[in-house]
Parts: sequence; structure tokens; C-alpha cells
Amino acid sequence: MRRADRQITDMEGILAIAESAKFLHLAMFDGNFPYIVPLHFGYEYADGALTFYMHGAAEGHKLDLIKASPNACVELECDVVPISGGEVPCNYGSAFASIIARGQVCLVEDEQEKMHALNALMKHQTGREFPFAPQMVASVAVIKFVSTDFTAKRKVMPQAKPAMMPKEG
Repeated sequence: MRRADRQITDMEGILAIAESAKFLHLAMFDGNFPYIVPLHFGYEYADGALTFYMHGAAEGHKLDLIKASPNACVELECDVVPISGGEVPCNYGSAFASIIARGQVCLVEDEQEKMHALNALMKHQTGREFPFAPQMVASVAVIKFVSTDFTAKRKVMPQAKPAMMPKEG
């Protein structure tokens, strides 16, 4: 990591970022170009591995790519706030917190594991767990991404005021 002063190494801090983020970006191989898709997610951490669960349609390009290669990357961000640079364009930026993880992605086939994953997703997104009927579970694809290779960082807001973003229209 280039900016070691921004690196977060404690798991409590890393998991706080995962808890605050509501979307992740899943990046997969698609021939000569990456394919990146934003997704809702749930997560858990155990035995040094950060696991993200996502769901989607039971067919499509994303699933084809997962079947073709298990190697993937995810990115999450939260607490993004523009920072004003005043009269100096190069001083503009953003405060943020992020996680980038490399790992293995697969489709979950086991019904019990799919229910567990869907509950992790719903708990993260809504704070609640839900009962899932077998037909509900069978109708969606559940994606599992597991990583032991992840980094997190945070850039905090300086004492200056947030940048005013131009209004559209």
C-alpha cells in the first residue's frame, strides 16, 4: 500500500467499513477486459477469511464469468465526502474508507448455505433476518467470494469544509 499512514490493519476497523458500505463492486475476468458489477452484499469474517455473499438472477453474463474463472476482486467504499481544495485544483479530493480484496468466487449450490448467505445479505442490508421458502432460494443465484488477501484504508476529513459540488440544471 502506497499510503501506509491511511492503512487500517485491525479487523475491527476493517469490519466497520464492511458494515458501513451498502454495495460492493465485484470484478471478474472477461477476456481482455475486466467486468465489474455493483451488488448488494452480506459478509462474515472467520479464521482469517473475509467472505462476501451476493445474489442475482439465476442466469446471465456474471454467472458465466464466475463459472469460467474463480479469480475475482471486490471493492467497497463508504464515508465518501468531497474535500475542497479552494483555489488550488490539485488540493481537491475526498475523504473515504475502502476495502479491496482478491480471492475466489463461486456459486453456492447447497440450499442450507444459500439460506445462510441470503440471511447474511438481508441482515447487512436491513438489520433483520427473514424466513426463506425453498422456492425462493431455488429461484436466485447466490455468489460467494472468499478472501484472505485484503487491505483497507481511510482518508479522514481535514479541518477544512467539504467541497460544494456544483448543482445540475
